[in-house]
Amino acid sequence: MPKINRYVDIDTVEREAKKDFIDRHSAFVHCQNNAKKGEKFAVTIKVGEAYTHPDDFDHYIASVTLFDGETMLAKADFVAGALGNQKSQAEVTFNIIPMGNKLNLVAHAYCTKHGIWESDPVVVTVTE
Repeated sequence: MPKINRYVDIDTVEREAKKDFIDRHSAFVHCQNNAKKGEKFAVTIKVGEAYTHPDDFDHYIASVTLFDGETMLAKADFVAGALGNQKSQAEVTFNIIPMGNKLNLVAHAYCTKHGIWESDPVVVTVTE
């Protein structure tokens, strides 16, 4: 089982290099707090909020995966150079159809050099 790294509030980190390292690898879930059952619901995953990530042939964000608890909902794969071979933030929007009463969304970003990074969970209320 690969090690899963988790986001740490970078405001609590003193060294700028450590803030950069943590933020640029971490996945962040952006969506509304409420969804309607059976209707399309947009969830955007952005890798890095304040810092950008390399897009080199040997060091890039290879995938972004969205989970509802332990159930995988969607996955996007990237190849080296997909972001123009420059530092950038991988971003993808998934449109899902919620069917339960709530969503417990978690995203994973996979860096080819630094492994899997997990987002903080985001709970979404699903109404009829």
